[in-house]
Amino acid sequence: MPTALARWERRTEWPLAGVASCFLAAYSVQVLVRPVGIFTETTEAVILASWAAFGADFVVRLCLAERRGRWVLRHLHELAIIALPVLRPLRLLRLVTLVAVLQRAVGGAVHGRIVTYTAATTSLLIYVASLAMLDAERGKGGRIQTFPDALWWAVTTITTVGYGDYTPATPTGRCVAVALMLGGIGLIGVVTATLASWIVRRVSEEEDAQLATKAQIQDLLREVRDLREQVRDLEGSLLGEQSRTR
Repeated sequence: MPTALARWERRTEWPLAGVASCFLAAYSVQVLVRPVGIFTETTEAVILASWAAFGADFVVRLCLAERRGRWVLRHLHELAIIALPVLRPLRLLRLVTLVAVLQRAVGGAVHGRIVTYTAATTSLLIYVASLAMLDAERGKGGRIQTFPDALWWAVTTITTVGYGDYTPATPTGRCVAVALMLGGIGLIGVVTATLASWIVRRVSEEEDAQLATKAQIQDLLREVRDLREQVRDLEGSLLGEQSRTR
């Protein structure tokens, strides 16, 4: 039977995905468009409300966890993103859960889900890191001053190419860089483990099918031997009756 924490996480998946989508839209407008006046206040209100929703979700999950100390240790990154102002751009990494929710809803073949999840998560990580980097670096004296520059930096960083033509100059930008690198490494690990598990399962299924086929062949051979014995018994009975009638 699922625990209270598992039920809460299952029920809040889609609502949090909606909150994450609203947050991404507001943050994108704030960074790329740079609105003024009431539009700035509106986007900031959406961002703060989304941040508060994720914070409330963290508190509720902490209260529902059976071993709270162990649970906190396993979710220290979420606590840091919520609690530390210097890591505010990193709260965008919560949007990766949106891809996970959508991936589970799509369904389809296992390998198809892996490809879809990998492509969507990689694209989201690159876009999110570009936004966070531009927000942290713009106007601070570094070389990353436009979104194309930030996008190029994110692509070269997540692919571990690292040409070095664009590097973060602020502490927040360097935190974003570290988070992106760790996210890329973690994504590769998850995909590799999932694919390996799928291959092992397929091989195991084929071996089970082969064993089942061998068992069926043995059953057929036993039935054939039994039929042969029955035929010999019938032949013996018929020969005995013929000899008696003579």
